[in-house]
Amino acid sequence: MFEKKIKSLDKYYSTNIFIKRPDKYREIENISLNADTLITMGSANSYTAASFKKNSLSIMFEKFDRIIDFNKENKTITVEAGMKISDFLNYTLKHKLWIPQIPGYPSITIGGAVASNAHGKSCGFHGSIKNQITKILIFHKNHGWLNLSKNENKEIFELTIGGLGLTGTVVNVEFKLLDFLGYNFTTSIENSTSAKDTVKKINIKEPKEIYSYSWNRADKKNNFGKGFIFKNELNPNHEKKINDEINFETKKIHNFSPLNLWNQFSIRFFHSLYFNYYKNLKSKSFDDSFKNVIFPFIGKEIYFQMFGKKGFIESQILVPFDKTDIFLDEFEYLFNNEMPSITLFTIKKMIGNQNYLRFEDNGICFTFDFINNKKNLLFMDKLDVLCKKYKLLPSIIKDSRLSLETVSTCYENYDNFKDNLINFDKKRTYRSELSDRIGL
Repeated sequence: MFEKKIKSLDKYYSTNIFIKRPDKYREIENISLNADTLITMGSANSYTAASFKKNSLSIMFEKFDRIIDFNKENKTITVEAGMKISDFLNYTLKHKLWIPQIPGYPSITIGGAVASNAHGKSCGFHGSIKNQITKILIFHKNHGWLNLSKNENKEIFELTIGGLGLTGTVVNVEFKLLDFLGYNFTTSIENSTSAKDTVKKINIKEPKEIYSYSWNRADKKNNFGKGFIFKNELNPNHEKKINDEINFETKKIHNFSPLNLWNQFSIRFFHSLYFNYYKNLKSKSFDDSFKNVIFPFIGKEIYFQMFGKKGFIESQILVPFDKTDIFLDEFEYLFNNEMPSITLFTIKKMIGNQNYLRFEDNGICFTFDFINNKKNLLFMDKLDVLCKKYKLLPSIIKDSRLSLETVSTCYENYDNFKDNLINFDKKRTYRSELSDRIGL
């Protein structure tokens, strides 16, 4: 065991923790049984402090990255929870199989994707990763080894997916794989005149498998919401191969510059540069690599580094289809009055059935990245008021300052989740900064 100071990816929260790295199943048992409180850690790339807590123990799962079973005929695979998404895909894609609900950075682990109910770019077509999970094996200090599925320990199965790691250590996961219908993508670009125009164009039923998302301006009043809609369609040319294996440097995304380089001037400069490039120079339809589409921040980690030591805060809000207009009206009103510093504004469609604390439903997902400063924090407090007013879903796993009041008001099944979790683990053994902050 060793002590280490660690930060959430957004740099909003940091603290000293204790870390152990087991490499055998019996070590998981021994470490867990001898800890008062603990939580499991994958790659520590969560935006929030979901895998650690001040002066508490985190079981780092990086050595549990093996394939347990693969059945190509039945299209199932069982892998250990410490396996990185990149390694998972590098294996399954060779067999023309995959899961499409992929989080946005390849070093995120399978266990982290399960605990957060990851959704990725395909969420308007495939929903969340929950739809591909068939079985989970966990170890719990008080309950031992448990097999979870829809047919065995179903209640704990439901609590575990999107359960923020609070039901125990996810050890391995079985997935139902889908056919990968092409190699690489064809990307088309459509202009959008406003955020409302973006929602209208994204909220359509595509006749085939297309992943749609947007980039929208938020650098000044008269440009708010103007941007582009990107549509990624799988390229059906089976003679091609994936460009290369998904390689990356795991430490890059956690680096930061000494100073914050994002401000109203740099935001306006880069937004204008990006906008004019795609409007005037980039082809409206082009071949796109698998890596660029599924993991857009690979090679662009400088975006995170530019926030400096204080980092950023991301707000991801899921709005029902019938409330998008009123949400955007009120958001734009607040934006025009407050002029917060927003470095990234994107929109995509989601489908799913919301339950417990899972960030999924049928609606439109709005994502905003803010510079971490007092002015923006006050603006985000006003966004919380909007969420509570209209019962919108703010993403718990993305926003490091969400309060118990906001989460319990917006997630109508919050109390059910908490009650069932306590019934399962009366001592509340598995805890993180995130779970403490939202009253779990």
